Amino acid sequence: MNNYTGQADFTLVGFFSQFKHPALLAVVIFVIFLMTLSGNSLLILLILSDTRLHTPMYFFISQLSLMDMMYISVTVPKMLMDQVLGSHRISAAACGMQMFLYTILAGSEFFLLAAMSYDRYVAICHPLRYPVLMNRRACLHLMSVCWFLGSLDGFIFTPITMMSPFCGSREIHHFFCEVPAVIKLSCSGTWLYETLMYICCVPMLLIPVTVISSSYSFILLTVLRMNSTEGRKKALATCSSHMTVVILFYGAAVYTYMLPVSFRTPEKDMVVSVFYTILTPLLNPLIYSLRNKNVMEALKKLLGMKSLFHENSKISNLK
Repeated sequence: MNNYTGQADFTLVGFFSQFKHPALLAVVIFVIFLMTLSGNSLLILLILSDTRLHTPMYFFISQLSLMDMMYISVTVPKMLMDQVLGSHRISAAACGMQMFLYTILAGSEFFLLAAMSYDRYVAICHPLRYPVLMNRRACLHLMSVCWFLGSLDGFIFTPITMMSPFCGSREIHHFFCEVPAVIKLSCSGTWLYETLMYICCVPMLLIPVTVISSSYSFILLTVLRMNSTEGRKKALATCSSHMTVVILFYGAAVYTYMLPVSFRTPEKDMVVSVFYTILTPLLNPLIYSLRNKNVMEALKKLLGMKSLFHENSKISNLK
């Protein structure tokens, strides 16, 4: 404890040094970052502008896009700036804030995906009661619960992690201040963190997974009993998009927060984190737009309006 430093800066080791062409990798990540912001912004714009998309399902999709934009903005800009400036230091306050925001967003997205699966369950299994059960007020309440439960993670784990005594090396073997990577630097042991992880976070993963599994089990049974082939295809197409997102996000989360430390390495942790902090936010709008007829029609309508506006402008200029 003689070497304990409470407020000293940390160093984010990152993963650029492991590649032969770090500058090229930084450009690729920057392009992905811009594509993610553009894709999710466009999806939100389409949902807001087209009245046909003013339904609970698309309300939750817009919230998912908003979370993804915030999610990637918490980690990627700092990582890219470190590579450009050549400085990998981060203050304790900045590290704590990054950890706090990231943890809140991740926890909220866990419950949002569960809310989305419940929405699909009500829509497919109880279509007549759907307008009552999933009215605007119910959707807002569900969304508030998602943000509240996600915030619990940030308020619990950020103080515990950042108030731990750090001695010796302050190098975080990661590209951002993720809780498991930072807690490894603690010289007081990780028993409190691991205990809280299993008491708090495991249920916070298992409860949404249980809701999702139950919802899609009932959905599958209902779809198999459908007489309409068209209705069956539409229901399966919608649910398969949701399940793709769930598998991508939860698979990485289970690896990071539920597997014992002995099964993981810093290099593997970084690869998994890249997958669900950078690639998943990029893939989500593609999954929900390319495989969704209503979204594609809204996009064509928006592009058509822009083309019409452009043609009118040309005619006005000629006059």
